[in-house]
Amino acid sequence: MAEEVLFVDDEEYVLNAVERLFSGNGMNILKASSGNEALSILKEEDIAVLVSDNLMPGMRGVELLARVRDISPDTVRILMTAHADLSTAMEAINRGEVFRFLLKPWDDEELVETVREGLARYRLIHSLKRADEATLLSLAQTIELKDPYTRGHCDRVARYALMIADRLNMPDERKRLIKYGSWLHDCGKIGVPESILNFSGPLEDKQMEEIRKHPQWGAEVARQARLDEAVVNIILRHHERWDGRGYPGGMAGEKIPEEARIVSVADVYDALVTDRPYRKGFSICRALEILKNMKGRELDPRMVDLFLASFEEHKIHTHTTTFHQGARHA
Repeated sequence: MAEEVLFVDDEEYVLNAVERLFSGNGMNILKASSGNEALSILKEEDIAVLVSDNLMPGMRGVELLARVRDISPDTVRILMTAHADLSTAMEAINRGEVFRFLLKPWDDEELVETVREGLARYRLIHSLKRADEATLLSLAQTIELKDPYTRGHCDRVARYALMIADRLNMPDERKRLIKYGSWLHDCGKIGVPESILNFSGPLEDKQMEEIRKHPQWGAEVARQARLDEAVVNIILRHHERWDGRGYPGGMAGEKIPEEARIVSVADVYDALVTDRPYRKGFSICRALEILKNMKGRELDPRMVDLFLASFEEHKIHTHTTTFHQGARHA
C-alpha cells in the first residue's frame, strides 16, 4: 500500500509541479491549498510525511506543523521556505516541529530524497513501537544498508557491550536494554543523506555537522516510539566523551549514563578493527593499544578495563579484520 505524502501550498502551480515530480514512485501524493484544508485531510487520512510552504494566507506553515505535531505526532513534518524566512524555519526546527526544511525554489533531487528520508523515519517510528527483538534487529540491519561500511556493526557492538555488562553483573533486564540500545545506537543515520554516509574520503566540516546530528535524531525517534530511557540514553549519548569533548551535549565523566559509556567502548573498538574507505582496520593488538590510550580521555577507564579483561578471558582472536566489514562513521 502506497504511503501518503501531503503537500500544502497556496500556489496551484506548485502543487501541480510536485505531483508531476512524484508521479510513479510508489507514493500517494495528496494536495492542500491551505493549512485548514490540510488539517481536514489529517482527520481522514494517515499521513506519513507532510511538506508545507510557510508563507500562506491564513495559517502559516510553522503554525500548521505545530498543530500537526499535536494531532498526528508520527507524521514527519517538512517545511518549505524562502531565504527571507530562514530564521522562522530555524526556530521551528529548534522547537522540534520540523524534521527538515527546504529552500524555495527547490532542487528536485533534494526534494525527492528528503521525502524518502521522511518516509524512512516514519517507518522507523512505527517499527520501533512494536519493539520485539526480531523487529529491532532487522531494523538495525536495514539502517546499516544505508552505509555499506557498517554491515554487522550493530550486532558486534551489542556483543561487546554485553561482555562488559556481564562483568558488571547487571540484571538480565538491564542487559536486554543495553542489547537493544547497541542495535539501535546509529538509528539516527536514517536522517543522514546517503551521499554523506557513502562519501569516499574524510568528511568536510559541513558533512560532519550532518553526521553529528544522528544521535539527536535517533533519540527523538526512540522517544516517539516510547522506548525505555536506557535505550534512548545509548542512542543519544554514545558519542559523548569522558573528558567532556564529545557530542551532542558535551557531557563528562559519570554524568554520561552508564549504559552509554559501555556502548561507547564497544562502538570504538569495532570502529578501530574495521576497514574504512581511507584506511584499513587496525590489527587486534594495535586496536587494544589504542583503546588503552583512550582511557580517561574519550572513554571511561573502568569500562575499558572491563572490556579488556573480558576480551582476554574470551580470547576473541577469531574476529579478524576480514570479519569486520567496516564501521566507517561509527
